[in-house]
Amino acid sequence: MKLILLGPPGAGKGTQAQALVESLGVVQLSTGDMLRAAVAAGTDLGKRVKAIMEAGELVPDDIMIEMIAERIAEPDCAKGFILDGFPRTVAQATAFDRMLEEKSLKLDRVIEIQVEDLPLIERVEGRFTCASCGEGYHERFKRPKRDGICDVCGGTEFVRRKDDNGETMKARLKAYHDQTAPLLPYYRGRKVLRTVDGMASIEEVKRQIGAAL
Repeated sequence: MKLILLGPPGAGKGTQAQALVESLGVVQLSTGDMLRAAVAAGTDLGKRVKAIMEAGELVPDDIMIEMIAERIAEPDCAKGFILDGFPRTVAQATAFDRMLEEKSLKLDRVIEIQVEDLPLIERVEGRFTCASCGEGYHERFKRPKRDGICDVCGGTEFVRRKDDNGETMKARLKAYHDQTAPLLPYYRGRKVLRTVDGMASIEEVKRQIGAAL
């Protein structure tokens, strides 16, 4: 099963991808996580994209295509994958389709997680994660069961992404609407697009995605 999750930053793509990994047994490929890991490791690629990411701008196509092409060739992607955060533009989508064709692969579904801008900004501004295991939380919607202690690993240190603030989020949303939203008619034309209500509860979104698959 080869899937793409579409939606603006903060729509819940990462959360739903994790659920699909458990139910389908495939690999989640989050380009955002992969890029942040490269930045943290200080790799050549990480140095190139650090300033771009912190400004809330889109990473250049050639860098994304290079990274994804290498990743999906790894053995753990043989049974399928879920792409979260890629493609972001029609140019990336067409390049990705060409890549898949060369590998004799094809997409099974593209799921759009549809959300509204203003509630999304509030959602993103409240996000934080466990510094030890990466478990995600939110000040309003998903606090740890015990304040200051991670539910998963018991860690007591939490961090926030530098780009999880109102101004950067507005820039990222504008970039999404200008450059990524055109992917919807592109994939609709290829008859693989399905849309779910991202403003619903996590469980309801999960149910809708299951029905779409």
